[in-house]
Amino acid sequence: MTQSPATPLPTPTERRRLRVARSLTQTQIAERVGVTRETVRSWETGRTAPRGRKREAYARLLAELGRSEKTGTADAAGAAARTKPDAPTKADARTKAEARASRASGALGTAPAASVAVQEAPRDQASGDGLDGGPGRDRPRSATEAFDALYAHSAPHLVRQTYLLTGRRTLARESVERAFQLAWARWPEVAVDPDPVSWVRAAAYEYAMSPWHRLRPAHRQPDAPPADADDRKLMDVLQSLPPAYRRTLLLYDGVGLDLPETAAETEASTPAAANRILHAREAVAEQLPDLAVPEQLHRRLTELAGAEKLDAPGSTLVRGAGEKRVRFWTRTAVAVTALIVGMTVLTLRVAPTHYDPTPAPGAPISGVPPLTGPGHLTDEDIALREALRKRLGGGPERLAPVAE
Repeated sequence: MTQSPATPLPTPTERRRLRVARSLTQTQIAERVGVTRETVRSWETGRTAPRGRKREAYARLLAELGRSEKTGTADAAGAAARTKPDAPTKADARTKAEARASRASGALGTAPAASVAVQEAPRDQASGDGLDGGPGRDRPRSATEAFDALYAHSAPHLVRQTYLLTGRRTLARESVERAFQLAWARWPEVAVDPDPVSWVRAAAYEYAMSPWHRLRPAHRQPDAPPADADDRKLMDVLQSLPPAYRRTLLLYDGVGLDLPETAAETEASTPAAANRILHAREAVAEQLPDLAVPEQLHRRLTELAGAEKLDAPGSTLVRGAGEKRVRFWTRTAVAVTALIVGMTVLTLRVAPTHYDPTPAPGAPISGVPPLTGPGHLTDEDIALREALRKRLGGGPERLAPVAE
């Protein structure tokens, strides 16, 4: 479906301002348009642009928000929030129902459920974005509170996602813990990121997919399979896919990211990501024909992740372990540096300050005849030697002892 050039859209900054002015969250906008919260975030940051029917619905909703802002009436704002942007088809209704079911279960942590927004106070609902630093926040959060909010709303979903990616429960927990420890160590960078959940998810996936885990003794034995037979089949099919295909399929059909966002997170081009998704779907449908429909595949991935009781440790433990790790490596670096400096000083102290010159080559001394050996034989000497050898060739008669 191509993008309609006849539908005007405000700038990304104006889209965000219209939403915040009416005290609406990105999740509410996403539900009205029929997309995920991550898609609305991408539209407001300018990373992606809506197309087709979604563009028409989004443009009408923004126009309603703009008119309600001009009139200044609460009734108009409520009507804009309740307006159905477009007449949904049966496929759209089924897609929205699946999205609601996945958000209700919270197993895989779709974009609205795994987002950074903290929907626990009217202040955060007014700001709309919680930790993304958007306008409308009443007071700034401390670094600890912001990290704890990010961890509480995304860590459980990331553990389940990583489990589907690796098929190992312990590795899934460890990967998410390491990712959040890295995020805490680089919190000034993560805090200003437009999508910190994607930052942590990418770090967790990279750690979980590292080939060095194969050398660990704990990973020589396979993990216990799921209890349900259908879940075991789906897990086996997922683990049979190449790691890049498995990750792309999980992000697109499991988490619910858009194709450009999936390509950006997997560091691939959009056509390459699309081909990986298509080939992965074909491989899954070949062994599990019931999952040939993307909606069914999304539902089964959500059920498979929700069937496992995978809990993440508390954020305080993760922050403490991360700080302890940073202190350990810092002290190790200081100790190694001190050792190198000490060895250098010791070498300078024990090294000789001068060197004896190399003895000169020998020279002849006058007044002493040199030692000589026998000289070469002359022709006369050679002739005499030959004559003597011929003359005495037989030698004297051999004497034999005789008894007297």
